[in-house]
Amino acid sequence: MDLTGIRWHTSTRSNTQGGECVEVGDNLPGVVAVRDTKDRTGGTLLFPPAAWAAFTAAARSGRLTR
Repeated sequence: MDLTGIRWHTSTRSNTQGGECVEVGDNLPGVVAVRDTKDRTGGTLLFPPAAWAAFTAAARSGRLTR
């Protein structure tokens, strides 16, 4: 998929110590892209918007644990 024009933003849960940092790009139609902030060329995960919304809702509610 062509990600030209995607606008990345860093997760509000990312920290400045270099751990657990992700960036999300959600300005392209029909896809939410996620990548590791520390390794931006290491690959990108793509999700349908509904799947990403379900994941973030589950994470916020505490239904996901480490």
